[in-house]
Amino acid sequence: MERSQGGSMAGRTVLITGGTGGIGKATALGLATMGARVAIIGRDPGRTADAVREIRATGGGQADAFVADLSAQTEVRRVADEVLQTLSRLDVLVNNVGGYWSTRHVTADGLERTFAVNHLAPFLLTALLLDRLKQSATGRVVTVSSNAHARGRIDFDDLQKERPYSGSAAYDQSKFANVLFSYELARRLRATTVTANVLHPGLVSTAFGGEDPGRAQRVLVPLLRPFMKSPRQGAATSIHLASDPDLQRVTGRYFAKCEAKRSSKHSYDESVAARLWQVSTDLVGLTAPATTS
Repeated sequence: MERSQGGSMAGRTVLITGGTGGIGKATALGLATMGARVAIIGRDPGRTADAVREIRATGGGQADAFVADLSAQTEVRRVADEVLQTLSRLDVLVNNVGGYWSTRHVTADGLERTFAVNHLAPFLLTALLLDRLKQSATGRVVTVSSNAHARGRIDFDDLQKERPYSGSAAYDQSKFANVLFSYELARRLRATTVTANVLHPGLVSTAFGGEDPGRAQRVLVPLLRPFMKSPRQGAATSIHLASDPDLQRVTGRYFAKCEAKRSSKHSYDESVAARLWQVSTDLVGLTAPATTS
């Protein structure tokens, strides 16, 4: 049974990527009702504006909308600048955006879309917002992964999945990267007040993967939907990690059902995490990766 959410987020500011629907919007609504100032990043201007109106109506407070296609690094950098100009403080970053594509897509940067959206976008956005998070006494980075990470491996010889492409393999790799990233970020931030944790939300009924579903998704999802969590239920662990005062100094952990769990054995390989960090730094063009200073 999942732990109920408690405590107050009054005076804290939270930024959530992929906040226009599904788990992201449910996370935003939940934190808004707890008193947080919530900002969301969405790809579609209309849906983003609608979501912010709903968040304001539900939480009764301030909410902010940012529009960006996070598959493009220029967009990640632009929206990070807008966030820094608009939000004078940032206490929590929830890296929620993610996707699944059955066929191979290439981004404006020439990168495989699953890896670009699910891993490189949160990697770059976190790096660009990290100084603002460090100004908070309770800065938190919360990244949404999946239990699919346990099937993933980082293929450094074929990160872009060019030979041959498998939607599930690309997704599993990206979710594994989320876990490695969170653990490495936590190690690099040990001397700061910022924590970094990662989570599995459970099997949730959303429009996830709907842009380019595979055959298995088209067949299985309708059958499984009655047994899936609602978006509100799926957001419980994200809300828990963003708000629970008992987690103020908890970092580098993997959560499911609001409890700390062991992730896959391979996810604790620090050499792989460090190598992925360096490769990711190069792919997004960061000259100075996150440090503990």
